Amino acid sequence: MSAFLVALAVFLAAHVLPTRPPVRRRLVGAVGERAYLAGYSVASLALLAWVLHAAVQAPYVGVWTPRPWQHAVAVLGMPVALMLLGAGLATANPLSVSIRRSDGSARAGILAVTRHPILWGFALWALVHLPPNGDLVSLILFGGSAVFALVGTVMLDRRRCREMGPEAWATAAAGTSNLPFWALARGRAACRGDRATLAGLAAGLAGYGLFVAGAHVWLFGVDPLVVALTLLR
Repeated sequence: MSAFLVALAVFLAAHVLPTRPPVRRRLVGAVGERAYLAGYSVASLALLAWVLHAAVQAPYVGVWTPRPWQHAVAVLGMPVALMLLGAGLATANPLSVSIRRSDGSARAGILAVTRHPILWGFALWALVHLPPNGDLVSLILFGGSAVFALVGTVMLDRRRCREMGPEAWATAAAGTSNLPFWALARGRAACRGDRATLAGLAAGLAGYGLFVAGAHVWLFGVDPLVVALTLLR
């Protein structure tokens, strides 16, 4: 359990400290924006892999007994989570987490759905993994990750507003919303597909296909599709 908590603490610290404006400016000034974004992305993936490996190795402490339908939640929810992550990673975004440079506009493609697609994808990944995992480590990992991502959407809005100024932020954020589909439902945005969004959505679906085809079993020793189908019989 201690190894898992250490890994989780390092993961959270790595997603808080380097993004603080003074630290980020210093890092970008030292290595350049592209190198910073690339290094941050690689480090995030490596640390996430460390956390997941530590979680798998941690002792099992039961909290609740998952019901058969709860396993289907992850199977049905993960395509949406991965599409949000894929589209978010492929889209330049001045208002949220992004690995691409932006021209200051936040009205294209997936950003009409939510201006924080990566954080919402990460939150959905965590939330749909909570029901089928009834142990303490999973509760800490997935519950904490969901809270971290959702609080992050609010904190990023406040930070970007301070950095850009209220008027510039409002202009850039016009036609977007934090809550997914909120701007579309209120008629404040029009969802126009662009190449980056479509490529990201396709990559997310392809990633889901890989997990179903065997990557999830290879990485974590569990086939979620087989488990869901078996328990629903």
